[in-house]
Amino acid sequence: MSPIPRRSLLKAAAVAGAAAQFSWALGARDAQAAPRAEAADADPVALDWLEDGGLGAAPGSTVGVPWPKGAYEEDQTFALTDADGKAVPVQSWPIAYWPDGSLKWTAHAVGTGAGSGKLTLAAGSPAAPDKKVTVDKRGGTIDVSTGVITAKIGKSGSTLVKSVTRGSTEIAKNGRLVLIRQPELEDGDQGAEKYERFESAISDVTVEQDGPVRAVVRVDGKHRKGDRSWLPFSVRLYFYAGAESFRMVHTITFDGKQEPGKASGDFIRGLGVRFTVPMRDAAYDRHIRIGGDDTGLLREAVKGITGLRRDPGAAVQAAQFAGEKLPDPATWDQRVTTRLQYIPEWGDYTLAQLSADGFTLRKRTKKGYGWIAAGGGRRASGFGYVGGPSGGFSFGLRDFWEKHPAQLDIRDAHLDEAEVTLWLWSPEAQPMDLRFYHDGMDQDTYAEQLEGLNITYEDYEPEFGTPYGIARTSELLFWANESTPTPEKLAEQVAAVRVLPQLAAPPKHLIKAKVFGGLFSEPDRSTTAKARIEDHLDFLFAYYKDQVEMRRWYGFWDYGDFMHSYDTVRHQWRYDVGGYAWDNSELSPDLWLWFAYLRSGRSDIFRFAEALTRHTGEVDVYHLGQWAGLGTRHGVQHFADSAKQQRIANTTYRRYYYYLTADERVGDLMHANVDSDETFLVLDPIRKIRTEPYTPDRHALSIGFGTDWSGLVSAWLTEWERKGPKWEKAKARVLSTMETIAAQPNGFVQGSGLYDLDTGKFAVASAPVVSVSHLSAVFGLGELCAELIDLVDVPKFKEVYLDYCRYFNATKTEQAARYGSNFGSLLLFQGHSRLDAYAAVQTGDETLAKRAWTKFYSSDGYMESSPWKTEKLSGPVTLVAGSEANWVSSNDTALYGLAAIENLALLGDKMP
Repeated sequence: MSPIPRRSLLKAAAVAGAAAQFSWALGARDAQAAPRAEAADADPVALDWLEDGGLGAAPGSTVGVPWPKGAYEEDQTFALTDADGKAVPVQSWPIAYWPDGSLKWTAHAVGTGAGSGKLTLAAGSPAAPDKKVTVDKRGGTIDVSTGVITAKIGKSGSTLVKSVTRGSTEIAKNGRLVLIRQPELEDGDQGAEKYERFESAISDVTVEQDGPVRAVVRVDGKHRKGDRSWLPFSVRLYFYAGAESFRMVHTITFDGKQEPGKASGDFIRGLGVRFTVPMRDAAYDRHIRIGGDDTGLLREAVKGITGLRRDPGAAVQAAQFAGEKLPDPATWDQRVTTRLQYIPEWGDYTLAQLSADGFTLRKRTKKGYGWIAAGGGRRASGFGYVGGPSGGFSFGLRDFWEKHPAQLDIRDAHLDEAEVTLWLWSPEAQPMDLRFYHDGMDQDTYAEQLEGLNITYEDYEPEFGTPYGIARTSELLFWANESTPTPEKLAEQVAAVRVLPQLAAPPKHLIKAKVFGGLFSEPDRSTTAKARIEDHLDFLFAYYKDQVEMRRWYGFWDYGDFMHSYDTVRHQWRYDVGGYAWDNSELSPDLWLWFAYLRSGRSDIFRFAEALTRHTGEVDVYHLGQWAGLGTRHGVQHFADSAKQQRIANTTYRRYYYYLTADERVGDLMHANVDSDETFLVLDPIRKIRTEPYTPDRHALSIGFGTDWSGLVSAWLTEWERKGPKWEKAKARVLSTMETIAAQPNGFVQGSGLYDLDTGKFAVASAPVVSVSHLSAVFGLGELCAELIDLVDVPKFKEVYLDYCRYFNATKTEQAARYGSNFGSLLLFQGHSRLDAYAAVQTGDETLAKRAWTKFYSSDGYMESSPWKTEKLSGPVTLVAGSEANWVSSNDTALYGLAAIENLALLGDKMP
């Protein structure tokens, strides 16, 4: 999310996902799928890299591409060519289908032959790679070969990657996960505690793809020591044809125990990935490379022969610095050769990045001896290398400083086997303390707990501010080098670690395919009014991007999110004030950012949205325990507030990243939500404000048609169109809930219904009720309904939804005339102007079109009269110099952004 030096970093991509293939017949029922479209025009698609540099040193890239309805059948094959018309090997698979069975989204993986320029994707027969990825599952390991390197993946035990070889040379082995637990945490006495060391224990291994261009192996398990196993992990290993490297996507889910007010518990002292690296070369030919700022590198040898009192010769010194094999010492100046044994061998190196603003680098000869400072800097790249002319191992951790505290260790490089550890949580940092931050949880009654909302805007409840079940995903890259890479190649590897190359389809194609409801269009500055809105959109994104840097919204659990509200007196975001702190997807900033990318193709917006998606899908949502499938409302800690709801776990927020990249981990998150309607048996989301008696009943669960149903139906729709394992159930629930919402006396305005978990239907109420909330449509409901109405033909559902759109911003008199009573006091009219715009297009109502722009320009959000600028800040009124726009709030930003983008797309030709 911080600026990245474009010229020094290369780019390309990652991710993918395989989908089962089967028929999508909707079957005969009252709500039929939209009739199959005639074959659509499907021109070739020009794919380009998000950033300059192309694939670079990354192993490969995977991109998602949408297609218009009816363009291609599910068995369609695709070919890829470069700018010169040369065939580029590609592996393709479907990741979503239109209801008529035609392809909606396809994923395409490319390996080392992809180059750095634009590529063209079209229907055709794919070229096969010269060096194919192969997977052999027959023995005691799963053997994956890229044609250049071979990795043996363990099926059981503690070792995930038993060996990585290049030709006949073993480059690395014994790749495993490591965890250090600290059982007690006392201020000022943290160094005195005993540590427990855990290693990975594999429970399941699955080959998800097996080539020819891309192979994916998933390894699941827990960390184990003796009889105890905890901290579940899910690791995916990605291999591409012709690559000398592979990628790891590493997820942990926290299932430890940490209680507020108690010093004992499961405190993570260190969390990492460790490999053993055989060392075959002479000590003076063993090279260490550690990344510093940008593409900076420490370039040393275990036994250095530069800077000595005696000179072995300029050519020898230059060769060692370049990482080349040195000539026979017999050819050196003998005053050096005869004294080689007196030159120390530096076997251990550690780079620790304990904050976003500084790293330290030190080294020592070996364990038991003193460390010396080897340098330091601001923000390390997270890259390292150890090896020599006979082969070496490069390794890197993405978002190294952004997700501090992180660390890289090289140990025993002077011995026969070195050990490298990439610490996702540095053992030199403070232990991971996830205890609830204050004693407000001790309040006994709902009335007392709700007082927190009245003063700090955060809701408290005993045992609800727990991290149990939250998760975090990290990405790592590894190279099995034939010899020590040149400085230029090392720079490419550093670049791939910092910014993983990503292929992308252009906005014109995304718009033409009419995916995501057709609610976005390319930026348009053809009139003064349009240009002004585009300027405002650019301003808001730039401001949040700058605020991430100024306010240091970084850290292992925090990176990706931003704050909710601003404290104008302190010139500070309200990071310590209850529900005004972390945003946690409140009012759908995720959608604002993804729509901003979809229409513009801007790489900086993509990377910002990518970090947010990685964060909100993992950290703000529970993946284990009784609240699995629910997310937590905004608060001082991401898990602090006692409101655990569908609206934060909403699959809608994950769909964009998944379909653009085919990322399997995000696919897991979306699939996990298919059965999250079961959580309503466990937790009533409005239990503290409900006035009538209510006991959760499997056949009569009270579920709202807004924030609740939109979260559920997005998971069902996604499972259905992906043809996931539960697609038939998901399809049935999409259609049955649409039908039974439509059948309510007041449709969406009814507000909620009694839902039967077994039938997947809402009971039709006997009497009309008017229950409308300003929050109902601002957590993705509008965007989801636009997709649903486009996908399936349920006329009554469309009618009641358009009525909701028509009357939310209507006068109270108009509301009462239609529904018998008005909607009460509402908010967020500017954000709801996009509902007016949608209804105007669907109905052809010119009055609604006019009202959409009236509400957008003159309601309760950002106005044309807003400052639309920042003010400079410096000491002593602020901690660090920077800027502020004290009139900006994240709620208003998300709503303005979405309303502006959708209104321009739908009614850009009808602006006043």
